Amino acid sequence: MNLRNVAIIAHVDHGKTTLVDQLFRQSGTFRDNQRVEERAMDSNDLEKERGITILAKPTSVEWNGTRINIVDTPGHADFGGEVERILSMVDGVILLVDSSEGAMPQTKFVTGKALKLGLRPIVVVNKVDRPDERIQEVLDEVFDLFVSLDATDEQLDFPVLYASGRNGYANAEPDKREGTLEPLFQKIVDHVPPPALDVDAPFTFLVTLLDRDNFLGRVLTGRVTSGKIKANQAIHALDMDGNVIETGRASKIMSFRGLERVPVDEASAGDIISLAGLTVATVSNTIADTSVSVPIQAQPIDPPTLSMRFAVNDSPMAGREGSKVTSRMIRDRLLREAESNVAIKVTEAADKDSFEVAGRGELQLGVLIETMRREGFELGISRPRVLLQEENGQKMEPYETVIIDVDDEHSGSVVEKMNLRKAEMTDMRPSGGGKTRITFSAPSRGMIGYHGEFLSDTRGTGIMNRLFEKYGPYKGVIEGRKNGVLISNGTGEANAYSLNSLEERGILFVGHGEALYEGMIIGENAKPDDLEVNPMKAKQLTNIRSSGKDDAIRLTPPKKMTLEQAIAYIDDDEMVEVTPKTIRLRKRFLDPHERKRQSRAKQAA
Repeated sequence: MNLRNVAIIAHVDHGKTTLVDQLFRQSGTFRDNQRVEERAMDSNDLEKERGITILAKPTSVEWNGTRINIVDTPGHADFGGEVERILSMVDGVILLVDSSEGAMPQTKFVTGKALKLGLRPIVVVNKVDRPDERIQEVLDEVFDLFVSLDATDEQLDFPVLYASGRNGYANAEPDKREGTLEPLFQKIVDHVPPPALDVDAPFTFLVTLLDRDNFLGRVLTGRVTSGKIKANQAIHALDMDGNVIETGRASKIMSFRGLERVPVDEASAGDIISLAGLTVATVSNTIADTSVSVPIQAQPIDPPTLSMRFAVNDSPMAGREGSKVTSRMIRDRLLREAESNVAIKVTEAADKDSFEVAGRGELQLGVLIETMRREGFELGISRPRVLLQEENGQKMEPYETVIIDVDDEHSGSVVEKMNLRKAEMTDMRPSGGGKTRITFSAPSRGMIGYHGEFLSDTRGTGIMNRLFEKYGPYKGVIEGRKNGVLISNGTGEANAYSLNSLEERGILFVGHGEALYEGMIIGENAKPDDLEVNPMKAKQLTNIRSSGKDDAIRLTPPKKMTLEQAIAYIDDDEMVEVTPKTIRLRKRFLDPHERKRQSRAKQAA
């Protein structure tokens, strides 16, 4: 059978997963009457809720006797650990760009990796039916992007199709607005080369993805690089240095058919398959015939730039909502995550009750915490901190390229805020429709916690995209949160009478009747200092009624934070308590005397 392996690259929200849905429908992978969820490739709950792709997933469609293996890749740079390995499984890429937004920073990240590997892209301008389309300018941007990424002449001579994934058509002419996706299928078959691999050599296979199955155990996914494999064949796993990690048998070989993994008896060079039967082998290991001793060279993974402390929940309300609360359970879960997600590193702290988890960004670690809380875990999470490096005796910190699209009226306040965060503007240009696109080079440290403030400053209309750029010189102290917090001075239930009088002190995070404990953060102080308050005081009743009847208390609804907002909000001496049902903010040391002692020790240091 003819075979083509292709990856789809696109920025978040440019319509990649919707386009794959249409490819399924038009290739006959789904029956006409089959009920299929929209965006079928985003199968994980968090992907559905956030509308983003987090996990890379292979799939396959059949068209006119050719099997096309398609890999849907994550658009966020935070999940870039997946992207680099996936590109080694394919022979071509489809670069999908929005007809209005054009080439965005995450697109740049993945496209750069693809061009380095020598892959020749097919450019698909999607959403051509948008009223604000600017197709020609977008194509010029893509060309400029390829030039800036050192594309070869062959890569710069890319074919272009104009498509609407939602309406299911693609055409070679920009003004044609009907048809099917047949031109796209044809272009993949014509432009992407079939795998040029040796079928007669001994079997080798590089593990690019790892997941677990309740019945099969570890399932390793990747592309067969050479030779053939049959079910129950003897195989061994090699690490990057060529050492044998384990020996076993291929107990099950599975190939992708549409969204399903189907068992097959054998697979040969070029096929993307999943293998079961090994218990130790992991991502970037080579699985091979027992006669092979040289491993396949794996792509090096970009290092983590950010870390957080995951601690056992030690608040007075610990264990009330979650079923997984011990350090042993947390450790096992984090080690399992680090095993399949190579962009995450886990180290155990000396006290054995907390773990330092390092990753690519706030979004990636936020997704991990959200997944764990849904599994029944309770955790205490610290403020994210960036990982510094030392070069020639100089302290270096991670920098990001930040691209911001805002209405012209808000550009001044955004530039001012970014300057406070030690960012340097590298470009500013009008992007049409009363909007401005501003590009900054900013230390990652300064960007922690800025997103919420940015949305307030731009009245929710601004769009910010961030991408790891480099390690550069340490920029010194960056001003953090300006306001202090309101801290509960006791344990009990919040009372409306007391909260009513506290409203003038600042913004409240809790409402009437909520359970509180000493050291818990119940609101933001309007002043820079922390303030201990009593939110549980009830009105003293006397037998002499006041002449005016009591006014009914009307409280402003409390400000409720999402997990990401809470993590971005806290200071170094604070934590987020995460349970399956609740997110609370608290001081790291609940006892006020201990807090004072720690603060004095910090000042002395």
